[in-house]
Amino acid sequence: MANEEENYYGKHGEPRKFDPKFRGPIHTRHCTDVLCCVVFIAVILGYIALGILAWVHGDPRKVVYPTDSYGQFCGQKNTTNENKTILFYFNILKCASPVVLINLQCPTTQLCVSKCPDRFATYLDMQASYRYNKSYWDYYRQFCKPGFNNPWKAVTHVIRDEDCPSMIIPSRPFLKRCFPDFSTKNGVLTVANQTTFKDGRGKTRNVTDLREAANGINSVLDARSVGMKIFEDYASSWHWILIGLFVAMIVSLLFLVLLRFTAGVLFWIFILGVIGIIGYGIWHCYSEYDRLQGTPGSDLTIYDIGFQTDFRVYLQLRQTWLAFMIILCIVEVIIILMLIFLRNRIRIAIALLQEGSRAIGYMMSTLFYPVITFILIAICISYWAVTAVFLSTSGEPVYKVMANQTQCKYANLTCNPETFNTTNVTKLCPGAQCAFAFYGGESTFHKYIFIFQLSNAFVFLWLVNFAIALGQCTLAGAFASYYWAFRKPADIPLCPLFSSFGRAIRYHTGSLAFGSLILAIVQMIRIILEYLDHKLKGTQNSFTRFLLCCLKCCFWCLEKFIKFINRNAYIMIAIYGKNFCTSAKEAFFLLMRNVVRVAVLDKVTDFLLFLGKILVAGGVGVLAFFFFTHRIPVFMKEAPTLNYYWVPLLTVIIGSYLVAHGFFSVYAMCVDTLFLCFCEDLERNDGSTAKPYYMSASLHRILGKKELSPKKAMG
Repeated sequence: MANEEENYYGKHGEPRKFDPKFRGPIHTRHCTDVLCCVVFIAVILGYIALGILAWVHGDPRKVVYPTDSYGQFCGQKNTTNENKTILFYFNILKCASPVVLINLQCPTTQLCVSKCPDRFATYLDMQASYRYNKSYWDYYRQFCKPGFNNPWKAVTHVIRDEDCPSMIIPSRPFLKRCFPDFSTKNGVLTVANQTTFKDGRGKTRNVTDLREAANGINSVLDARSVGMKIFEDYASSWHWILIGLFVAMIVSLLFLVLLRFTAGVLFWIFILGVIGIIGYGIWHCYSEYDRLQGTPGSDLTIYDIGFQTDFRVYLQLRQTWLAFMIILCIVEVIIILMLIFLRNRIRIAIALLQEGSRAIGYMMSTLFYPVITFILIAICISYWAVTAVFLSTSGEPVYKVMANQTQCKYANLTCNPETFNTTNVTKLCPGAQCAFAFYGGESTFHKYIFIFQLSNAFVFLWLVNFAIALGQCTLAGAFASYYWAFRKPADIPLCPLFSSFGRAIRYHTGSLAFGSLILAIVQMIRIILEYLDHKLKGTQNSFTRFLLCCLKCCFWCLEKFIKFINRNAYIMIAIYGKNFCTSAKEAFFLLMRNVVRVAVLDKVTDFLLFLGKILVAGGVGVLAFFFFTHRIPVFMKEAPTLNYYWVPLLTVIIGSYLVAHGFFSVYAMCVDTLFLCFCEDLERNDGSTAKPYYMSASLHRILGKKELSPKKAMG
């Protein structure tokens, strides 16, 4: 604390000397936190190298295209599967669930086909009709292994060697895989209007046997249908959605302008409304208390009746309403006393809000800076996602022995398809195959893929936080140059936003990276805790769950605190150009010396900005509702016909809220910057001619101080 006081009052307690040349953010600067800057640049270069490494080893086609039992992609150009884009399963009954199918781990032969089966058929029926109808075999053989052309081969051997499926059922493609064509008829599950089918092994089975293998497919297919309709709605209404977002932008700008004149009125309306509501609550509690007088049983105490699950019982007691009335009276008195004793601080908060609107009015370009932050974050998200996909698909094909016999000791062991037929596995386990299982590898690169994925996630968090920090520091520098302009707007420097951005990049990349690194570490720990909590949900260890819950809560609070410290540290960096730790310390102690003002300003700002976001999103949402439901006579012909009008409506409402949040985040940063500058101004200066205040006339009047004459200042 002593070192902190020296920063403001000198080593011997004398007031810090006024710098007559101080005109806002210092322009003569030096690079700060150089070591962290070097590390940050090295990490970015390493991140680029990781992306290149993943790009070299990865193959996103493994995500897009299904893979057959030979490790070949379905639909891959310049291969025999070029025109075979769909994956077919020989025996879908062996697949436990759609998750198994999608993960390509179903223990049956998988074959690429050009289309799914459209009829029920079995290999036995094909052999029986082959003598007089060879077209039956021509259709059936397209679902057999390539090159197999022996319709007379014994059924038992065909099933053992999995040359052909024992049966085919009507299917339709989904996720480029053939799934049974389920439908419901009179409440009964059917496939192609049939409830039974032959399994090709002499048994007749019910289509409900396919339910487990294709669990949830119907709901997913219905969801796909809904998705197509939603896509159609977006295609026909996207330009109206953009118009709605443009209207939200205009309304947001108007609200920020009106705050200059209505901030005080809105706040006092809110306060008087709260006081009135609580007053009504006190009156209602007294009325109920008086009404229950003389009612049998109403004079019992809460202790007498004990705990009751029906809470309406407590409302029949006079003591309950007396307690409510006392609590509301206490709250009412506290609010009134706070308004009396904090009235000057509330006036300062409102004046700062109005000053923020004035500052933005002189620097309108600041309102559009969030677009730059959005672009930077979008680049980070895109790079992270692409790198994650390439890393996850960077393995080599791994083949495993798949046997029909459960007692085969070679089952699930890795194998080589090129040499598999020369081994004795097929003799010991008749029908066993060396089939593709998944992508993996045993090289050093493949062993550390998990570490690479963690690194990818961590650097992603670091870069996103850096992009946000850069925006906060840039805006803080621009708004600080406004506050420290002695004559506003004459002394505001030319292009303050561009100049502030240049200073932040040139001199303070290391400091911004340092603050972002601390926050990224905490966020990464929170992600790991969430992962552990998800994994341990099924366990019965209550102490572990309690410990994880406590850790999650602590790190959530820590993240909020670090964000608060970082935000104010970036403001100090933008003004004075000091390193991160020094700026964070000075900002923290400056805020602690003005903690009441901080609390009041924070709540006033939060209320007004939240009100603005709700007004913008709600107002534009109501307008969009009337438009998309054809309730505006002027635009009835222009309004598109939609499957679900709520699709563009929700998009407009959410988009309007995000647009308002983007504009108001600039406004919140402006108010925070002006507040820190205001506190600094009060500590640096005393309003005399020698040390005049830099604050605006409205703030100066609220303080109730007059500038000292030159004679009094000298005296």
